[in-house]
Amino acid sequence: MVLNSLDKMIQLQKNTANIRNICVLAHVDHGKTTLADCLISSNGIISSRLAGKLRYMDSREDEQIRGITMKSSAISLHYAKGDEEYLINLIDSPGHVDFSSEVSTAVRICDGCIIVVDAVEGVCPQTQAVLRQAWLENIRPVLVINKIDRLILELKFTPQEAYSHLKNILEQINALTGTLFTSKVLEERAERETESQVNPNSEQGEQVYDWSTGLEDTDDSHLYFSPEQGNVVFTSAIDGWGFGIEHFAKIYSQKIGIKKEVLLKTLWGDYYINMKAKKIMKVDQAKGKKPLFVQLILENIWSLYDAVLKKDKEKIDKIVTSLGLKIGAREARHSDPKIQINAICSQWLPISQAVLAMVCHKLPSPLDITAERVEKLMCTGSQTFDSLPPETQALKAAFMKCGSEDTDPVIIFVSKMFAVDAKALPQNKPRPLSQEEIAQRRERARQRHAEKLAAAQGQAPLHPTQDESALETSPKGEEPRGDEQQVESTTPKPVLREENNQESFIAFARVFSGVARRGRKIFVLGPKYSPAEFLQRVPLGFSAPPDDLPPVPHMACCTLENLYLLMGRELEDLEEVPPGNVLGIGGLQDFVLKSATLCSLPSCPPFIPLNFEATPIVRVAVEPKHPSEMPQLVKGMKLLNQADPCVQILIQETGEHVLVTAGEVHLQRCLDDLKERFAKIHISVSEPIIPFRETITKPPKVDMVNEEIGKQQKVAVIHQTKEDQSKIPEGIQVDSDGLITITTPNKLATLSVRAMPLPEEVTQILEENSDLIRSMEQLTSSLNEGKNTQMIHQKTQEKIWEFKGKLEQHLTGRKWRNTVDQIWSFGPRKCGPNILANRSEDFQNSVWTGPAGKASKEASRYRDLGNSIVSGFQLATLSGPMCEEPLMGVCFVLEKWDLSKFEEQGASDNQNEEQSDLVKERQGEDKTCSDGDENQKLQDGFSEPFEKRSSQKGESSLTDCYGPFSGQLIATMKEACRYALQVKPQRLMAAMYTCDIMATSDVLGRVYAVLSKREGRVLQEEMKEGTDMFIIKAVLPVAESFGFADEIRKRTSGLASPQLVFSHWEIIPSDPFWVPTTEEEYLHFGEKADSENQARKYMNAVRKRKGLYVEEKIVEHAEKQRTLSKNK
Repeated sequence: MVLNSLDKMIQLQKNTANIRNICVLAHVDHGKTTLADCLISSNGIISSRLAGKLRYMDSREDEQIRGITMKSSAISLHYAKGDEEYLINLIDSPGHVDFSSEVSTAVRICDGCIIVVDAVEGVCPQTQAVLRQAWLENIRPVLVINKIDRLILELKFTPQEAYSHLKNILEQINALTGTLFTSKVLEERAERETESQVNPNSEQGEQVYDWSTGLEDTDDSHLYFSPEQGNVVFTSAIDGWGFGIEHFAKIYSQKIGIKKEVLLKTLWGDYYINMKAKKIMKVDQAKGKKPLFVQLILENIWSLYDAVLKKDKEKIDKIVTSLGLKIGAREARHSDPKIQINAICSQWLPISQAVLAMVCHKLPSPLDITAERVEKLMCTGSQTFDSLPPETQALKAAFMKCGSEDTDPVIIFVSKMFAVDAKALPQNKPRPLSQEEIAQRRERARQRHAEKLAAAQGQAPLHPTQDESALETSPKGEEPRGDEQQVESTTPKPVLREENNQESFIAFARVFSGVARRGRKIFVLGPKYSPAEFLQRVPLGFSAPPDDLPPVPHMACCTLENLYLLMGRELEDLEEVPPGNVLGIGGLQDFVLKSATLCSLPSCPPFIPLNFEATPIVRVAVEPKHPSEMPQLVKGMKLLNQADPCVQILIQETGEHVLVTAGEVHLQRCLDDLKERFAKIHISVSEPIIPFRETITKPPKVDMVNEEIGKQQKVAVIHQTKEDQSKIPEGIQVDSDGLITITTPNKLATLSVRAMPLPEEVTQILEENSDLIRSMEQLTSSLNEGKNTQMIHQKTQEKIWEFKGKLEQHLTGRKWRNTVDQIWSFGPRKCGPNILANRSEDFQNSVWTGPAGKASKEASRYRDLGNSIVSGFQLATLSGPMCEEPLMGVCFVLEKWDLSKFEEQGASDNQNEEQSDLVKERQGEDKTCSDGDENQKLQDGFSEPFEKRSSQKGESSLTDCYGPFSGQLIATMKEACRYALQVKPQRLMAAMYTCDIMATSDVLGRVYAVLSKREGRVLQEEMKEGTDMFIIKAVLPVAESFGFADEIRKRTSGLASPQLVFSHWEIIPSDPFWVPTTEEEYLHFGEKADSENQARKYMNAVRKRKGLYVEEKIVEHAEKQRTLSKNK
């Protein structure tokens, strides 16, 4: 196949039925990019000799150096089979876990995917992750088992062993698919049952499968990978060969004379052939017969490798002639056996034929998009498809039809933005010179040469000056004048001035319906846009003319400027793109941040957000080396944020610019990009900022030397009591069971608060349902403001009740009685994993009931004061007392709040002047501010509205010398929560990674050594069947993970490499404030107890970073210095 022209591609794009959008997914280093190289070389874009060495899709320099892909990039290939011509949009994606967000962006715009598995390593952790991502997006996978040559050359398997090994790998993958499938069936079935209970006669939308009967009757045979179905190909990409069973079935049906259909069914599996009877039978292993796959396929490949490696020239010639191949003299004489194998195999079993034929036959075209996938894409959040407006539901037909008429709505999904050097854009490329221009330049060069000679001889003639003036007055339209270097430097100048030598952003997108044309007006819908809100804002509904629309939140209007065909490292200009194609769109950088939905109709909902496997957890603060370059850094970080789907950029209250990334490799890449592409300045980077959480636990039963508490003699009672006194100031009462009673500075209100640790399951439920809690909060606030617009949808209501049921199920026992009904707020930020419960008598406004029904004067006043208390709780949970980190898993119970004095004062003080001195208000607010990370913002946001509200209502705002009363309540509540925490046993929680390590048996010990040194804990280790590889699953604190991968590689000489994924928060068991108190502890730990306390080490590190007070002695044992000569 030769390189295709652009016109050919444009023509292929129009035939939607023959388009295949596919991505290549696999674990890191399983051969995705090499496979992509082989497919690209079949189109003549790169030479077949370089396939696998060039790694064409890795266009970044750091990708080439590290040898891993870091971003997904697309290329369009042409494949012809018989008279059918196909256009294949291939997207190569990264396998490293840090870049799994790139996989999500690729998977969303594809209809099918190729899963690549290394024949030696088999199914790895990231293979499972990508399979799950493909499954969640409802795209169909096919399997490529790559690196089969390693079975021959490295493991030296016999064909029989190789066959059983391959069978094993297939079983593992099918087991994975099976688990995904069963979980899905059972989920659907549960949903069905609940739906049928709610509305028994509801019509079901068209479903792809009929799940109603459950697992036994559900046909799942098409989901599994098996060679006889044609969705498995065996390849060795580096040697350029690959085959599906079909290829051999065709050959042997002619040779042996058995029907092709029979061979297709029996070439894989335990069948053997009886040559005399020309029959295929089930294997009887006792006779030592070999299965067909071994006898007819693997043995031939093995014997070819054998002949080439032993340099058996006669045998090679015999094989080549019998296969009817032509091998070039250079390859035949070459001393490297790899090159000979490549030359023979790539003609005998070309890999691109096998893989592309499978893709075209087995993977769906854009027309075959399932109804299920469309509905899933269109329903964001907790909506169901039936709850969308009717115009929106009508768009489903447009998705399914994928039509290209002018009447069809244009729907495009942008999955990510990527940066391209402005010089690489087609419109800025230098155009080739015409013949006349070349002749003119030659003439000019000749003249200049003559002048130089003349000048050297000392006769400067007058011609040159005339010539120069002639040159200067030459019309602008011609080629830039002057000598060659000047031409070079002047042509790009206008571009540079316009672009400011910056990166240009291109949207990586796919057209789902309609034709994308240059200059077409289109709506850009942000992820939070809702068609229902559009209907409220625009009286004419969706038919309103697009030119004079009122502003609708999260919607902008723009024009499609440039459309590009993505060709790996190149871009080609296009005028229009028919539906079902992948394309690049220029000129959207001001409208789209990371991903967006573009549509010609405002009735289209934004697509469901991409689901990322890796959560960003590694934070660093960056600043420029020279402070004057701050603006460039800010601008560079904005661009970086746009160019990377997973990175987050924050500016903290301390003024630090923080970069949040998914892992060390990802962090390194982001910093390189900042320095070299986006900010182009020198930056200094802080140590990683490690997030912690604070919590409390039940009082421990045993002390540090495992003795029961209360049994031993206390020695250091003095030690302990001193500690206790210092914690709680005067004027605050503490009960024996940790109830704190505290009064506001003006002595008018008293609060009693107790802190209790939540059970782990409850914390987990709160974390999982944070979105639901957020939507509950939005509903409550909109109802409070008197807008009854957002009617609660039935599905959401069901979810809320289910959530409440779960909480009730876990919060059982005497001390949790009725707590769920008393929940007043969650925190921090109203949706965190902490609870505020109110047990006072006159409390009626819980999270579940929504706003209080009777809006009497009394109730509204209580609501304002209540809001102050909730704000105090929010501030307290946002930064705990140990090191100003957020709290997690704590329940604060407000036992009573006594406002009787406040009410008396209010009655007597009704004539109090309303407008109090603003200065005092300010002071009151300043007093409540604390030094936490984000308190400043929350503080101002929370306290002002209450004062305004209370003063508007004509109540006494009671601004005495302590500032406004609402502010005092906030501060008092915050203090009460902090002290309630401090009287309980406090603990730090650390973020934990799960760590998957594949290692051979001889380096296991070293891996364990590195893990234990870094506080890691091994959960399980299992041996991979048929190999000497162990898979170790461990957990490791994020705080200890920096440099972990490098250390493991060094210690094991590169034989083990870990994959780290953030998994959960875990309590660090040691008490950060622990001191020895009993005799045994003194004996064991000594008076100083200076053995390393992990929790205290972390706590002090965070306090130092935040500039808080750290209790440490600078001089431990001070002694007078003595000189040795006189021992005075």
